[in-house]
Formats: sequence, structure tokens, C-alpha cells
Amino acid sequence: MFNTIKNAWKIPDLRKKILFTLLIIVVFRFGSVIPVPFLDVQALKELMDYVDAQGSLVSYANMMTGGAFAQATLFAMGVTPYINSSIIMQLLTVAIPPLERLSREGEEGRKKISAITRYVTVILGLIQGTAYFFYLRNNNITLYNDGFGQVFAAIVIILVFTAGTALMMWLGEQINQKGIGNGISILLFAGIVARLPYTGEQLWAYITMANEAPETYGQFYVLAPLWIVLFLAVIWVIVFMNDAERRIPIQYAKRVVGRKMYGGQSTHMPIKVGMSGVMPVIFASSILSIPSTIQLFMGSSVEGFWKGFFDAFSSTGWLYSILYFFLILVFAYFYMTIQYNPIEMANNLRQNNGTIPGIRPGKPTAEFISKILAKITLIGALFLAFIAIVPIVYGNITGLGRLSMGGTSVIIMVGVALETVKQMESQMMMRHYKGFLD
Repeated sequence: MFNTIKNAWKIPDLRKKILFTLLIIVVFRFGSVIPVPFLDVQALKELMDYVDAQGSLVSYANMMTGGAFAQATLFAMGVTPYINSSIIMQLLTVAIPPLERLSREGEEGRKKISAITRYVTVILGLIQGTAYFFYLRNNNITLYNDGFGQVFAAIVIILVFTAGTALMMWLGEQINQKGIGNGISILLFAGIVARLPYTGEQLWAYITMANEAPETYGQFYVLAPLWIVLFLAVIWVIVFMNDAERRIPIQYAKRVVGRKMYGGQSTHMPIKVGMSGVMPVIFASSILSIPSTIQLFMGSSVEGFWKGFFDAFSSTGWLYSILYFFLILVFAYFYMTIQYNPIEMANNLRQNNGTIPGIRPGKPTAEFISKILAKITLIGALFLAFIAIVPIVYGNITGLGRLSMGGTSVIIMVGVALETVKQMESQMMMRHYKGFLD
């Protein structure tokens, strides 16, 4: 990976794209520390320290935004509104015929769908910004809580949160156009990496607790280093599974075109185990952030049914873990159906005189490919779900639940890094820089 970045840096065009991406990341990090006005910063810090200790979805949102959520900054909403908007539009494209026709109209249709996605993102950012404002007001974090000052402060705070959502969406699109990698994924990656020092502080805090009270917290001498080993093992597994693929053998028949003979060779059709990348994890975590948004409206002082409901949907709750597991499976299959069309793949093989040994062309080939895709998708989805759930289970069993670097963030961080490096490699291959990838 480092060799790829080094070689890409030598190419002027790619170097400009890398520098532009780094510039956008710097802008994003600046926006992540600029607080919105009319807030009691000290009271906000005390509240978020308590929330982080509880391990709720609010603390999870803070982790995904690189600490911007806890500080109520310009980019406190993060990329979640855009991701939720993308989910909604992809589902509606399948369900609503006019949107489906737009998706088939080529570049112009995609531009119109992208424009609708932007509008939906701003609306969702407005809703989440409003929810966060009510959460802050219910916990006495806002200033000027009487008369006209209250209305003015509310409008300013909500509009700043919404503007931050729109600005983050624009920054991500700029990376897509002029930088390297997927813009939204890069911003998500930058936010997660920004929390690594905080995770190190949390680990050191557990070691300090063991030093101060070895009779009570002596187990942290083993559990904290074991968490680091688990973290490195998860990274290794993710990298290994990222390169895993199922190769379907393909045999091309010989054919004569003019005076030349084509075909006759054997090759294979590669199908990656992790074909959907990190998107199922991002989508599942975004959907499960909806209960926390509702909780922001209602405040933290809820009792009875709603308290049990929100506790179950906390990032360490049993219901959250179960739904998280199944949503990852669902979105993995959803992405498989978007990326692969077995009937189209079978038709392309037949048009090019290609066959799968032992399988008749046409419908049997499409059914065979469909079965292979279903099995591979299941393996990849189970892998993603396992990696996402294991740190939650480990934290609940060992008591290290305050650690902010969970399986979700590790999958996103490693997956985005690998995808970005592959994009660099593909761009270098297009420029025919032979030997750079050796």
C-alpha cells in the first residue's frame, strides 16, 4: 500500500489529486472543531463525557463524526444524512417506476437522481439538526432560553447544523471530481482516524485504573492489551477477506473471423467475497441511528417503556446487535442485486461464445451464476457481520465498553483505505506506468 502511494506521488496528475484530497480533509477537520454559537461549551463537555461512558448511539455518532458531534460543531451531523438519503433513493429507484426510468437514462438520469439525493440530504440534515437542538436544549446546553432570544438561537443553531451537512456533501463531491477515492467514504475515514488518539487515551485510562486499584481492576492488565491484539487481528482478517474471490471457470469456443481464429482459451470470472465493500455496514449503522435521533427529540430523561426501548437500541444493547447483524446481511444482498445481473452475465457469455464447463448456455448458466452469487454474498455478509459484532460482545463481556473503536469503524477504516489504494493502482495502470505496481 505504501509503495502504491509512493509511486502515485511521482505522477504529477495523481499527486495533484492526492494533495487536493488532503486539502479537503484539512478543511473537514477545521469544520469539525468550529462550534456553533449560543451553546454552553463546559456544560456540553460534561454531558458528552457522561454519554460516552454510557456507550449509547449518541457516543457512536460522535465516533463516526470524529468527535464533531460531542462538540456540537459545524460538521456535527457528519455524513449520516447523505448516507441515509442515498439509501432512500436507491430503495425508491427500485420501487418507483419514474425513478427507475431515470436511472436507465444514462448520465442525464443519474444527474437528476443525484440532484434529488442532495435535496433529500438537506432535508434529513434539517431534521437531525432540529433533533440535536432539542437534545441540547432539554439538557440545558443552549443559551438565551427565553423570549425572542430563544427563537433566534434555535434558528441559528439548526441552520448551522444543516449548512454543515450541505457543506460536507459538497466537499465529498469535490473529492469525487478532483481527488482520489469516494468522497463521502474519505470523510468518514478521516473522522474515524481522528478518534484513534482518543481510543489510545481510553486504553491508557484502563491501565491507570488497574495501577490504582489492582484488586478491583487488575484484569485490565490483560484485557486492554488483548483488545489491541484483537484490533490487529481484525485488520488482518479484513485485508485477507478483501482479496478473497470465487473464480468461475470460463471456456471460449474457437471462431474464425476473416483469416484469423479467435477464442479457444480458458479463463475465469472472478467474483469477490466482499463484493459490496463497507457499504452494508455503513447503511446498517445509519438505519440504526434513527432511534437515537428520536431520543434526541425526547431528551435523556425518559422513563418506562421508552427508556427500555432506547437502552435496547444503544450500541451495546442486545436488540441493536441482533438488528445490526441482520441488516448487514440484508444490505449485502441488496448491493449484490444492484451490482450483478445473472441474466445479463449469461447473455454476455453466450454472445462471446463463452460457456461454463458442464453448464448449458442461457437460463441454466444464469441460474448457476445466481446460486454462486447467493453463496458468496452470504459468506461475505457473515464475515462483515461477525467483524462488526465481535467487538461489541467483547466490550460487554470484559467491561471495555467505553472504547470507541469498534468493529464497524475498523471495517470502514480498512475498507476505505484499500479501496482508495486500488483506485490509485487502476489510475496508474491506465497511464501505462509499467512496473510501478511490481
